[in-house]
Amino acid sequence: MLKAKFKPEQTDRLAGCLAALGLSPNAWTLLSLLPAAAGMAALIDGRLGLGLALFSLSAFIDIVDGTVARVTGQSTARGAFLDGVVDRYVELMLYLGLLFYLGRGEFLGLPYEVWFMLLFFGSLMTTFVRAYADHRGIVKGEVQLKKMGGLLERFERLMLLYAGMFLGLFNTQWMVAVIALTVVLANLTALQRIAFALKR
Repeated sequence: MLKAKFKPEQTDRLAGCLAALGLSPNAWTLLSLLPAAAGMAALIDGRLGLGLALFSLSAFIDIVDGTVARVTGQSTARGAFLDGVVDRYVELMLYLGLLFYLGRGEFLGLPYEVWFMLLFFGSLMTTFVRAYADHRGIVKGEVQLKKMGGLLERFERLMLLYAGMFLGLFNTQWMVAVIALTVVLANLTALQRIAFALKR
């Protein structure tokens, strides 16, 4: 996971500055919804560049909120739960915004709506498989859960989509191709996690 590879010193100093603003980690988590909602509205309005900038801001807040919690000693299970829930809402807003931005069309013989349905399914299954394996006790402990990994976890998935949005500023079909690639990798990641759980 790329996000896990960030060194603490790369984010701690910035998190310390943000913590000085007085917002709680949960407040930072909820704050990420605002630029995401604005980004969705921008995409629906046909402004891809603005949408990309706003969703990138939301992703930035998502990266630092957990660091703020750690730096201030306020890391909690409820905070982690809220972060995961908000992540799903942000993704949904991104997918809806992109779908409305693209409108009607096809890629490799499939309507855009089908591609986004498969993207949303792959994203949900990637998260669900890990949570359900933990719930059933098939994969136990945070260390083992992290080993589930996969080709394309949420952070990488969003970074790939944002890269596609950037390419879309020059050619819409390039963005659509990246979305299709994300669909394939997201669903392969879910299958990887299923295989990992069944081997335990």
